[in-house]
Amino acid sequence: MTAPAIRTVTVPDHDLLQALQPAPEGITLAVWDFKSAPDGADLQDVEMAVLPYMDRGDLTEPLQSAPSLKLVQTQSTGYEGVPQMAGEGVAVCSAAGVHAAATAEMAVGLAIASLRGIDVAVLNQREGVWKPARFKGLADRRVLLLGVGGIGEEIARRLDAFEVELTRVGSTARSDERGHVHSSDDLVELAARHDVLIIITPLSDSTRGLVGREVLAALPDGALVINVARGPVVDSDALTAEVVSGRLHAAVDVFDPEPIPAGHPLWTAKNAIITPHNGGNTGAFWPRIVRLLRRQLEALAEGREPENLVVRGAWGDGRTDG
Repeated sequence: MTAPAIRTVTVPDHDLLQALQPAPEGITLAVWDFKSAPDGADLQDVEMAVLPYMDRGDLTEPLQSAPSLKLVQTQSTGYEGVPQMAGEGVAVCSAAGVHAAATAEMAVGLAIASLRGIDVAVLNQREGVWKPARFKGLADRRVLLLGVGGIGEEIARRLDAFEVELTRVGSTARSDERGHVHSSDDLVELAARHDVLIIITPLSDSTRGLVGREVLAALPDGALVINVARGPVVDSDALTAEVVSGRLHAAVDVFDPEPIPAGHPLWTAKNAIITPHNGGNTGAFWPRIVRLLRRQLEALAEGREPENLVVRGAWGDGRTDG
């Protein structure tokens, strides 16, 4: 299949525009914040649009008003809702890999913070209280990792250093260089034998609500649930009930809904740690997203297929495994 010609590309802000200069020969860069007309190009000429990183909202109307649009690039690993906003026939690329290290850091950091009682120590510090205690720790814990994609692999690599007993779960059972991957059909049975559940599976129709009441109820008393994936993968009401009751611990970087509403009982639960969807939002983000976008522009200028096509559009029918 002949690669589609893409020559006019927009980015959502002037900082990104400057970072990507000089553009490869044949590529015109412009700024489109989706609130006003593109700056530096006509809307009718826009063939690729890079979306904002955070709080992008519903961009259906502006995206579908660009008649020549062929490709949408996210700055996030997740791309839920983007194909629908972009419209039929428009390809979508994710930023897979850009956030892997940072999100893996967050997952392991939340595990250590909860299992070593760092959250408790911070609260005691504010009260001027010196209160030694023995916490579980991460070493020798039985960890159930739900998600074996790029970020899941980075989490697994980091857990190697902590001497845990790791079990991995994917959409289907299979084997890879690390060993066996269990099917998500086994999740309830596996949950009963693990102390920590780390969730990093993508959000899709098949994973929405995957960690529901049955899975959570199967976890042993005192188990820790860590979600660095997407909020709707977990049944929020069921998780809140288990945490508020004191039976489970939680460390969540994502939730459904976001932000967590004021007055929500999870805010005051002593056995919960909440971070505001900061998983990939570190100093590593900027240089990595710039490098990815430069590679994408170079590929397009040379007529090659861009990286991370999750909806192929003009590059072929159907979706990748994303």
